[in-house]
Amino acid sequence: MSSTRVVVTGMGLVTPLGVGVDRNWEAICQGRSGIRRIDRFDVSDLASQIAGLVTDFDPEQFMDRKEVRRNDPFVHFGMAASELAVAEAGPFVRNGNADRVGVVFGTGFGGLQTCEHAYHVLDEKGPGRMSPFYVPMIIPNLAPGQIAIRFGAKGPNLCFSTACSASTHSIGHAFRLIRGGETDVVIAGGAEAAVTRLGVSAFAAMRALSRRNDDPEKACRPFERDRDGFVMGEGAGVLILEELTHALARGAPIRGEIVGYGQNGDAHHITAPSPEGEGATECMRAALRDAGIEPEAVGYMNAHGTGTAYNDLVETQAVKKLFGAHAGKLLVSSTKSMTGHLLGAVGAIEAIYTLLSLERGVLPPTINYENPDPECDLDYIPNQAREVPIRVAMSNSFGFGGTNGSLVFQKYSEQD
Repeated sequence: MSSTRVVVTGMGLVTPLGVGVDRNWEAICQGRSGIRRIDRFDVSDLASQIAGLVTDFDPEQFMDRKEVRRNDPFVHFGMAASELAVAEAGPFVRNGNADRVGVVFGTGFGGLQTCEHAYHVLDEKGPGRMSPFYVPMIIPNLAPGQIAIRFGAKGPNLCFSTACSASTHSIGHAFRLIRGGETDVVIAGGAEAAVTRLGVSAFAAMRALSRRNDDPEKACRPFERDRDGFVMGEGAGVLILEELTHALARGAPIRGEIVGYGQNGDAHHITAPSPEGEGATECMRAALRDAGIEPEAVGYMNAHGTGTAYNDLVETQAVKKLFGAHAGKLLVSSTKSMTGHLLGAVGAIEAIYTLLSLERGVLPPTINYENPDPECDLDYIPNQAREVPIRVAMSNSFGFGGTNGSLVFQKYSEQD
């Protein structure tokens, strides 16, 4: 465990609950759902017809019109969240320090919307009509690439594409870059824009998605007895991670502290988690060990909690296995019940919600919790936010391929 402290000095959100941290937090505390019927493309023949959609979003508020045309929506979301986070953190790229500022970003699919559109162009109009910007529009690392160009960040520039753990791994790696002395500041997070006809059809073919098409706001039901699958979402979350003395020297606002990161793999199955949550258990244990914190010190967990039958059960088993008797006191919720599952972006978004919980002493609810599942028997903060001051919290992300990530956050104090 290093003595170097890493704090969060800026946060930006673009989600189905709104653009900006304050709009998101207001919706979270009210238990409001951002899930609705898809109206961007024909869904009449799709098994799942709902998603967490970003609305009231104009990318031209964050990028000029030419940039908007030359970038996929996942970059639009990522750039907007980055602009909001950097605006909050204040200027940190100055003459002579650009190589000490990095960007680490995550996405599951990259430019899926562009891929889908380009296929139709090729099929209907031929290769002569293909856009010369197709390749830079679809590759995942163009999100951190564009962000680095915008802010002049010349340090490490990396992209994780580890499914639903992508932005959690991005934050964890950024944390290690700073703690290891390679950087002073990292713009870290993730973005996803996979709510397309292709994306929804593909997940529906796996029978992974909820089919509560007639009641979208109640469709995502993590840990609840009648859950029937997850709901896709889109958006981005970005955090500015900064070495503490660097942040203090420039008078930056400090929103919280990241103190631990764990990562591992299940080595079990391409989509299913390892039995009884073995991989998740060890991932959370690694994060706590990295933080030098005992399980009993954790007050709140933002769970992966997708709303699928197997994931929710296995995550519950993992929590009980690691936390023992303390699991009965631990407060757990899934904010996916309100946002849907934003795939590669969700870890960063939920990290921000976790930090806000620490900062404001309010814990997000798991909405749509009506009928308890006897096998999922933790305190999931059902339906209403709860005012509870806490000092230490965790956030989990578990992805296809068995890739796991856990982050530990702490309320900032000068004395720590």
